[in-house]
Amino acid sequence: MSYLNIEDEKLLPTVVELNTLLADYHIYYQNLRNFHWNILGDNFFELHEKFEELYTDARVKIDEIAERILTLRYHPMSNLKDYLKTSSISEVSSKKTDKEMVKDILENHAILLKQMSKVINKAEQTNDEGTIDLIGAYIRELEKSSWMLNAFTKETASQLNEV
Repeated sequence: MSYLNIEDEKLLPTVVELNTLLADYHIYYQNLRNFHWNILGDNFFELHEKFEELYTDARVKIDEIAERILTLRYHPMSNLKDYLKTSSISEVSSKKTDKEMVKDILENHAILLKQMSKVINKAEQTNDEGTIDLIGAYIRELEKSSWMLNAFTKETASQLNEV
């Protein structure tokens, strides 16, 4: 029985991009854990908690992305070796300042957002509304987190753009 009304082979490009997003999210997740464990300094309490919030969210998204791939009737990527080979996100050192850690996270966010756009573009070609809806919500959430983290990196006197 076909519950998707989309032929499997037409879904393959979306699944490839979803698997890349899954790999990106795994490396991002581990980077967050690394920072959570190794943060030092005046912002320890605030960032330790924030990094935990972010990696908990990433863990949920990892599961949802894998389940979406399964819903599309394909196997999700599931080996660390494959994640490291496929991901555009690199592992990071823990020997960084708090602001360097946040800047690395923002760079990871930019990569995730770019990959999410690729997923949406492929899903639109087959009218895969389930994937579009899932990833669209992720984009909105990640953009908001990025805005907040970016604000953390700014000086108090910084200003936003004027209309």
